Formats: sequence, C-alpha cells, structure tokens
Amino acid sequence: MTDHLFLIAKITPKSEFYAQAKAALESILPATHEEEGCIQFHMHEGIGEAAGSFFLYEEWCDEAALALHYEQDYTKAVFASYQEWLAQAPVISKMRKVGG
Repeated sequence: MTDHLFLIAKITPKSEFYAQAKAALESILPATHEEEGCIQFHMHEGIGEAAGSFFLYEEWCDEAALALHYEQDYTKAVFASYQEWLAQAPVISKMRKVGG
C-alpha cells in the first residue's frame, strides 16, 4: 500500500471565463509534471451533468509535495485568476489508497 496523496479537484469557471480557465490549467500541466513530488497530474473536462467543469486528478508523493506545488509561481497565478473566473469555490477531495 502506498502513502501517496491522491486528489480530485473540481474547478467550475463562469461560462464567460471557460476558455481562459481551460487554457490556464492546460498551461501548468508540463511544469507540474516536472515537479519532483508529482506522480500524476491529469486534467479532465466534464461531460453530461458535469459539463462546464474541469477535474484535476492528482497523485503526489506526500502532503509536502502538494504544498510545494501550491507555492509555484504558475500555480499561484492560476489561483489568483480564480478570484474572477470561478462560478463557485473549487471542490477538493483528498484521498489515500486502500488495498492492493
């Protein structure tokens, strides 16, 4: 069993900022993948009832690696833009893997 930290973040921008939010999130993918503590960082676009939202599926080696991610300039820039762009606060679910 791993002690890695798993996270799903639901990001719901206002419709007028959808394209900007999508581009901003896509722009941080390469740099995030290069972070030392990043195991996985994937962006998904909602469909059906989830349309209009983005979902980030993340795996970090530990909480400290995630905290370091939050301190990166590119992450801070996206978070700052959220103040204007988001229709609601991000929904963050942190998880630990159980079983094999």
